[in-house]
Amino acid sequence: MTDHHAAPPRRSANTRRFFNSAGLHVVLIALSFTLFLPFVWMVLTSLKSLEEVGLESWLPGEGGWNFSNYIEVFRQIPFARYFINSIFVATWVTLLQVFTSSMAAFAFARLNWPGRDKVFLLYLSTMMLPGLVMMIPNYQIMITLGLVDTLPGLILPAAFSAFGTFLLRQFMLTIPSALDEAAEIDGASKWRLFWDIILPMTRPGLITLAIFTFMGNYHSFFWPLVMLRTQERYTLPIGLLYFDSSAGQETNLLMAAVTMSIVPLLIVFVVLQKYLIKGIQLGAVKG
Repeated sequence: MTDHHAAPPRRSANTRRFFNSAGLHVVLIALSFTLFLPFVWMVLTSLKSLEEVGLESWLPGEGGWNFSNYIEVFRQIPFARYFINSIFVATWVTLLQVFTSSMAAFAFARLNWPGRDKVFLLYLSTMMLPGLVMMIPNYQIMITLGLVDTLPGLILPAAFSAFGTFLLRQFMLTIPSALDEAAEIDGASKWRLFWDIILPMTRPGLITLAIFTFMGNYHSFFWPLVMLRTQERYTLPIGLLYFDSSAGQETNLLMAAVTMSIVPLLIVFVVLQKYLIKGIQLGAVKG
């Protein structure tokens, strides 16, 4: 005999699930809109005249949309040079950090040697040290090497990462050890095992680390502020600070410069978004 009283509870559960999901989406949309507002204000302000910046209206007034503000930025400061310097430093730091972190992760995850786990914990403990604490020793090393006020001086201290090593080690630990044994039977060296087998299988982790590293170093501020003296070597954050102090608080031009500086990050995020999400998901499941 069919039970006709089972349908209402099931329908009630489905209704409750629908409203919970709808409420969650409403909250997420509201948060996204709130986070997006500063970006909208920045872009709209970059298209105003200086006299309209302090007005309550977000939209440009009678002066119209001043796209010429973007051209004026290039006239007042060597913005292209700052941009090239930032891209150069961020790209090299990303390449070196991904390479060194992957090699260190391979040593900690796939090679057996005395004291491996203790050394890894010691290496991992360096993440607890604030970056400002390490700034003075790093600066002294750069003085000794003669790399103050140079772009290599910005790159070398950031070429190694305990976080990157930890992230990639978690990926490598999930790869079956049978692959190592099969490669050794076939006569593969440790380098070939690392380069041809382990590294391709950790590609989601490599891309995730590359995105985080590039974004973090593209807008790095404190270390370039300490290291750089010559305007031609300024990166974007230092160049914009110089522009803000030398241009007499021209907020509309500063917002135009900031808008242009954010474009590469948006492109990187949009192009590599699916790899970033995949890498985070895999890391969460495998970790």
